[in-house]
Amino acid sequence: MKRLLLVLAVVIVAQAHVIPRYRRSTSHEYKMCVPEELLELCQQMASQETKSTARIVCIPARDRFECIEKIQQRVADFGTVDPEDMYIAAKTPDQDFAVFEEIRTREEPEAEFRYEAVAVIHKGLNINGIEGLKGLNSCHTGVGRNVGYKIPLTKLKQKGIIGNLNEPELSPRENELKAFSTLFNKACIVGKWSEDPKINLKWKKQYSNLCALCEHPDVCDYPDNFSGYDGALRCLAHNGGQVAWTKVIYVRKFFGLPVGVTPAKPSNENPENFAYLCPDGTRVPVTGTPCRWAARPWQGYMANADVIKTVDELRRKIENLDTVGTKNHAPWLEKVLELNEKLIPKENKVIPAGDYLDKANYTDVIERDYGPPYKTVRVCVTSDKELEKCEALSKSAFSRNIRPRYACVQEKTVYDCMKTIRDNGADIITLDGGLVDTAQREYNLVPIVGEQYGNLGGSYYAVAVVKKGSSFNSIADLKGAKSCHTGIGRTAGYNAPLYTLIKKNLIDKSNCPYPKALSEFFSESCLPGVKDPRHGIAEANSDKLCKLCGGDVDKHDLSTKCNFDSSESYSGYTGAFRCLVQGGGDVAFVKHVTVPGNTDGKNTESWAVNLKSGDYELLCPDGGRKPVDQYQSCNLAHAPPHMVVTSRSKSDSEVDEIRNLLVSTSSEYTSRPDLFKLFGSFKGKKDLLFKDSATGLISITGESEIQKEYSKVIAVVNGCA
Repeated sequence: MKRLLLVLAVVIVAQAHVIPRYRRSTSHEYKMCVPEELLELCQQMASQETKSTARIVCIPARDRFECIEKIQQRVADFGTVDPEDMYIAAKTPDQDFAVFEEIRTREEPEAEFRYEAVAVIHKGLNINGIEGLKGLNSCHTGVGRNVGYKIPLTKLKQKGIIGNLNEPELSPRENELKAFSTLFNKACIVGKWSEDPKINLKWKKQYSNLCALCEHPDVCDYPDNFSGYDGALRCLAHNGGQVAWTKVIYVRKFFGLPVGVTPAKPSNENPENFAYLCPDGTRVPVTGTPCRWAARPWQGYMANADVIKTVDELRRKIENLDTVGTKNHAPWLEKVLELNEKLIPKENKVIPAGDYLDKANYTDVIERDYGPPYKTVRVCVTSDKELEKCEALSKSAFSRNIRPRYACVQEKTVYDCMKTIRDNGADIITLDGGLVDTAQREYNLVPIVGEQYGNLGGSYYAVAVVKKGSSFNSIADLKGAKSCHTGIGRTAGYNAPLYTLIKKNLIDKSNCPYPKALSEFFSESCLPGVKDPRHGIAEANSDKLCKLCGGDVDKHDLSTKCNFDSSESYSGYTGAFRCLVQGGGDVAFVKHVTVPGNTDGKNTESWAVNLKSGDYELLCPDGGRKPVDQYQSCNLAHAPPHMVVTSRSKSDSEVDEIRNLLVSTSSEYTSRPDLFKLFGSFKGKKDLLFKDSATGLISITGESEIQKEYSKVIAVVNGCA
């Protein structure tokens, strides 16, 4: 009896030690983490009856990055991952992640890796080891791709065949292109060398020998007959190439050799004329065992150490779901489990995430760096949550081959950030159009990238929102009302309403400073940031303009009351609307997407979850009210987008590097928001780094027509003598 009690005590203590905060899954229940947009499909999957009685419970997360956190914290048990996710997991402190099942192809179910990177040459090529690659004609799959770009670049750098890759005046991508251009006589490396069209054209002109072997050298982009895995081999065999970088499976198909379970097929290409060039400089026939330069691991399923104890049951469940999903052509099969008619789940020996990457020599492919000095672009942030998002972006982007790295610098206010960027302590910050004007006039900064907003492109409308049952029917009716603003100096919440009041002679132009005039027009307000000493507002006026602010409303913390950043719950677009909803405001000055974005189930926070867009209307500057979707005919201003600014003192190449980084980041995560949600709320906070309503980033040069029109608003607002 004593022995039994002792065993029970040990078990209880052990379980309490493993999961101090969260209930662990039972042996028949497994919590799968999925990006929130896949939750419904995951729930459809979880409802399927299978031979395995184990249950799947779907745990939503913002994106895969947050899934990794939830699996580590035992909020979830496992998730679908690719090698880049495994890399992030392996670099997480105090992690215990393991890969327990792979996603393999039906064609090669026994292959150790998803694919193996090889170099193929003409059998009779007279070269002395890999040093002989210098001056050859080289055929590649495409820019930025694994086997045809990243792997040869990484491995040739390690072996000293490629020289300097850290010229400080060049961006990481241009350093790479220059290295290839210097190493090879001619090449074909198609694709968008930069997401910025101007930079893309400049580089392709400068390093034109890297397009010389392409089908269309003047275009040097997809589609091209000499690009891709098989295209690189066509380039080698028929277009003057001397070495091709591709996958083993495509070599075997190109030469008609058997592939996995697929028998040999006739081919017009003669394998006897070609050989693999090995990393040690030797060569082997393409009909023999290939010598790989590196491999890309399979995608798969990753769990924490607790789940591994009952992993066989989970494996059976996944395999059963694959059978059911394949039979029924279920959409959840490909979206949630990433399986289809060509892919199957395959049990593998449980292995830590980092070891799984290392056995394929893939970690150094992800990590390839050419410093010191290591290049970074330093983002300036003003809150702890924004810092957290910035650091998460830095880790995710690095794993996804986005260079240079992001670094994060925290300052107290947006004005401190502008000063820090001016003084070269940081590089960029995203600003509202009104603050962009301040940045240019007072801090010698310049806008270089703008946010995009769906169908409207690079612009938005500033609007005045009131409750549907209110008595306000004109801007003049707002005299003595309670107002909610996004923040001092910002477009929708300050410049646009102030401009409207001045133009309608509701505020005397000589009643300076204008925040004082606002405090006299409205009875009470929340104008975040107005207490900042730089604005020089008398305490009595600023107290009135902060009266409606709530600090951190959810934590009942008034210490952050009237702060400019998200530590004030009524700051920003969503904050100003929340001030109207629950803070006693009569009118909220926001952007046109604010109401639709926080009503009708779009915002699941407690204060917004039951709101209906039809309960709010726009107050038109010329009188009357309109539904919130009629903003084009009822607005206070047509405003330019929020823009990323940097120091005007930077060189053209430095600015191009930052532009390329930002546009590349946007391109990656707008196409795959499940990997990292660049735009959207982050851990309960909105508008961090970029506006939630943004749908992309685009390079900007010069002044647009909308900016020119908006400059009239700025001129009036800044005209207070």
